[in-house]
Amino acid sequence: MTTFDTSGADFSVSGRTAVAVVRKTSILRRFGRIQPGLVLSWLVLATVILWAVAPGLFSTYDPLEGVPGGQLKGPSALHLLGTDSLGRDLYARIVYGAVHSLSGALAAVGVGLFVGATLGLAAGSIGGWIDDTIMRLVDVLLSIPTLLLSLSIIILLGFGTVNAAIAVGATAIAGFARLMRSEVVRVRRAEFVEAAFGSGGTFFKVLWRHILPNSLTSVIAFTALQFGWAILQISTLGFLGYGAPPPTPEWGLLIAEGRNYIATAWWLTAIPGLVVVAVVLSANRVSLSIGRRGA
Repeated sequence: MTTFDTSGADFSVSGRTAVAVVRKTSILRRFGRIQPGLVLSWLVLATVILWAVAPGLFSTYDPLEGVPGGQLKGPSALHLLGTDSLGRDLYARIVYGAVHSLSGALAAVGVGLFVGATLGLAAGSIGGWIDDTIMRLVDVLLSIPTLLLSLSIIILLGFGTVNAAIAVGATAIAGFARLMRSEVVRVRRAEFVEAAFGSGGTFFKVLWRHILPNSLTSVIAFTALQFGWAILQISTLGFLGYGAPPPTPEWGLLIAEGRNYIATAWWLTAIPGLVVVAVVLSANRVSLSIGRRGA
């Protein structure tokens, strides 16, 4: 009588089943960790960035030319978000305005990041009277309201998107400098930095290879947060008339132009305002996610 040993086969089958169960559980856990709010925020930012890069793919209307007889038309199949007082398609103006608002915010954050991080790095790494001088200047900047400081700089430089971006960037320098200094001081006291100095590393070598890379995590998260804040500031200056001149389809200017028709054409103010709010909240949500991962 012939017998067959099936214990090995049973073990192999049960092992494969266990591996499959573990893989399915891992996939379910990954899907369970997906945060709908974060995904929506990324989608909003991706859409707005695509608007700025290739606006012609999203709208066939000219944002600067109106349609005769099509003034103040409500949202419809022909004009998804309605038209303004000159018959211009509001959706097209929002799409084409993304490049002005985003580029201004990006330039503002770039100015604040470069100047502020440089000052904070110098203050935290050198210390002494240089640290005291830089931080007292930072305290002075922080004591001035950001909108007042922005308006003062614009009055000196003149109106326009570029000058508005420089003004907003100048108000962000203090925040970047303070955060960068605190991170540099924290990292400089770490044991691996002391070991790098003890092994013969020069000041600039240790600063470049150890202190600076380990100080940028929180600064990067703060940069994403400042991007949303910069969009709001650029839109505020545009609303007040200190940003891009008409007929530029800048978001803040769109809100300002529609306020005179708020009773009869609510969409001219409400929809651009909702776009600004959505982009700012999305940028803030993404920045929080970056900050948590860095921590």
